[in-house]
Amino acid sequence: MCEYANMLTIQPLLSLTRALAQITQLRDGFGAALGVLFMVGFIWGVTKIWAGANAISKGDADGKSGIIAGIIIAASAAIMGALFYIFGLQDAVLTPRF
Repeated sequence: MCEYANMLTIQPLLSLTRALAQITQLRDGFGAALGVLFMVGFIWGVTKIWAGANAISKGDADGKSGIIAGIIIAASAAIMGALFYIFGLQDAVLTPRF
């Protein structure tokens, strides 16, 4: 009877451990996808800044807004991470993995 009682308490713990391992794998997968997304966003932002600077050198007044948009795009990951920390949602911030 005692062995049966031990099995009843161990089985839920094993299933909980497996579920937590799967959640960890899912979180790591999202971190890798987030790293790729950040790299693409940074490259896009730098390209936008460069295009804005080129437009300003040609005398176009819309170049300034292109530079501002590029800065926001390139820094969007850091901005969102800072906002999550400010509002107390530290656990919601994922670390990008490259």
